[in-house]
Amino acid sequence: MEHTGIDELDELEQIAAAGGSGLEARILCRVECGTRQLPVHAFCLGNRDPCAPAIGIFGGVHGLERIGAQVAITFLQSILSRLRWDTTLQSQLERLRLVFVPVVNPGGMWRRTRANPNGVDLMRNAPLDAVGKPPFLIGGHRLGPHLPWYRGSAAAAPEVESAAVCRLVEEELLSHRFSIAVDCHSGFGVSDRIWFPYAHTVQPIPHLAEMHALLEILDQTHSHHRYVFEPQSRQYLAHGDLWDHLYLHSLGHGDRMFLPLTLEMGSWLWVKKNPRQLFSRHGIFNPLIEHRRQRVLRRHLAWLDFMTRAASGYALWLPAGGAREQHRLQAMGRWYGAAAR
Repeated sequence: MEHTGIDELDELEQIAAAGGSGLEARILCRVECGTRQLPVHAFCLGNRDPCAPAIGIFGGVHGLERIGAQVAITFLQSILSRLRWDTTLQSQLERLRLVFVPVVNPGGMWRRTRANPNGVDLMRNAPLDAVGKPPFLIGGHRLGPHLPWYRGSAAAAPEVESAAVCRLVEEELLSHRFSIAVDCHSGFGVSDRIWFPYAHTVQPIPHLAEMHALLEILDQTHSHHRYVFEPQSRQYLAHGDLWDHLYLHSLGHGDRMFLPLTLEMGSWLWVKKNPRQLFSRHGIFNPLIEHRRQRVLRRHLAWLDFMTRAASGYALWLPAGGAREQHRLQAMGRWYGAAAR
């Protein structure tokens, strides 16, 4: 077993070496980081049948946001542990495909940077320009890798990590009739947010009604949850958003439906409770005190479990006919203003 010196990667190496429980482990690509070649691991479980729904859990897209990778890894470990005795979960995976890429950006994690070793922000790296005016720098730019949120050169191919995620989504999610992606991040603000496309335009997505129906069952199932569920464009526009790119690509797949979501854990709350974290670049985006880290993991693991169940039972909550139009109108009023139609 390879030891990388990065706790999260070493945990993934241990999971891959242990195998078992029908786990399919593979390396999507290797990332050059100085003299090192760091792997991007993927793990798959469950039903490969395209008629079965699928859900993908992603983390570690930004190297500084290690808590996102830890949430994804802890959920994977929980699934594998439960599979030894949980007959309900065993039955669920007979009807569901489950995919994990817990550390998309191992080079950034090794270097303790948001970007990958080439200085490119992987969440700004897709070939997609915003319609409108994104905020300076944070919305993505081509000024150079010395500044954060760099998109990469317009003439360059996508970064190897971005290309690997796109291939995996095409093979393991878009190949299924229904699929969901959950990408775990930490970001500014005191609220935990669940974002859905678009990030590149303020226009609503074609599957707005389905997003509203998903929020409805979340509200009904976890009535005291504290997530703010909204389109990302309500916060800011961005160039090159990877999930916008993949969602737009999915629209060409006919009867397939792909719903990508981003979990943005509110890191200002951790800083508010422990102001000394401001003096650590790692501490701005991660809970440094162990009991707070454990609390974060518990809260978001419950939501990820809800999401896998929602994916598994999608046929029972997806709206159709008049109900779909009603959800669309409610969503327009909630997220785009009462006058929007």
